[in-house]
Amino acid sequence: MSRTARLFQLMQALRQAAPPARAEGLAFDMNVSLRTIYRDIDSLRSLGAVIDGEAGYGYTLIEDATLPPLGFDSEEIEALVLGLREVGQTGDPSLADAAGRALSKLKGRLPPSQAHRLEHAVLSARRFHDRPAPGVDLRALRQAAWDELSIAFAYVDKDGNATSRRVDPLGITSLDQVQCLLAFCHLRKDFRAFRLDRMRDLVVSEDSFRPKRVPMLRDYMERIRSAAIASANTRTSQS
Repeated sequence: MSRTARLFQLMQALRQAAPPARAEGLAFDMNVSLRTIYRDIDSLRSLGAVIDGEAGYGYTLIEDATLPPLGFDSEEIEALVLGLREVGQTGDPSLADAAGRALSKLKGRLPPSQAHRLEHAVLSARRFHDRPAPGVDLRALRQAAWDELSIAFAYVDKDGNATSRRVDPLGITSLDQVQCLLAFCHLRKDFRAFRLDRMRDLVVSEDSFRPKRVPMLRDYMERIRSAAIASANTRTSQS
């Protein structure tokens, strides 16, 4: 196989793989050595592909310089509008403003017929019950997660006990009534979820845990999924 064909095959594998793609799996699928995968990843990066990750943690294709911009079909536009309007209803002020700006940009870039569909979409989102206000700056919290920087904060648990926590922030999830930070807690040496309204005094450190966020979040979500399945099976067996 030529080098060009191999690089093309590697790009296809990165597009299709569930991120992060482990180098061992890529090497096995392509029948090449680990050293070749590492070298080819560097080559793709030099050609303009934005690939996050490193050896030992897996790789995620962030931006593919070889693909042209995509258009949207009618249902994709409805999905985008619904998602952005939901963010406008449920997000913190900076995120809600960003959702509004994104809708305006989409409208300005779409053909007239699709822009009309975007402006007058059938689907919408409304929330009539306010969630408890977060106790920390969510913009700073999101940025810390993106930058993969450990954070510290004061926390009050459901029993009213006050603690100080240092965690690796992995993601923020929205539930019906509250928002939670999903994180790896240094105190408990395990994954934990923290309600944003119970967090105070956020401090972002300079200690990086890059590039572990994506695989750690994937592992945490798999644990949550497994626990939910086990709980459902228990309820079924007891009914």
